[in-house]
Amino acid sequence: MALDRFAAIEDLKRDWTDQFVTIVDVRPELKRFAGIVGRVVTVNCNGKAVIDFQDGGWYDVTASSEFLTKLDQAEGKAKYKNVNSAQPIPDKQG
Repeated sequence: MALDRFAAIEDLKRDWTDQFVTIVDVRPELKRFAGIVGRVVTVNCNGKAVIDFQDGGWYDVTASSEFLTKLDQAEGKAKYKNVNSAQPIPDKQG
């Protein structure tokens, strides 16, 4: 049974990792991401997509088409403003 769970997580990783997505804002906590393009960094062991929404933070959202909409890669790249939001900010470095 445990192997089935790991296999399902690996399938989710293959399907969602490096995809550009938008949020389906069906839940109140997701409304703040409405209209923002994110990039799925990976899928964690809880089946949640870890998404970079270009603001320096990564957020986990259930990896399902109920909550996420995949974009065409070309469209996603054009609308995704930050290739790597985890860059240091020079004026804030000590």
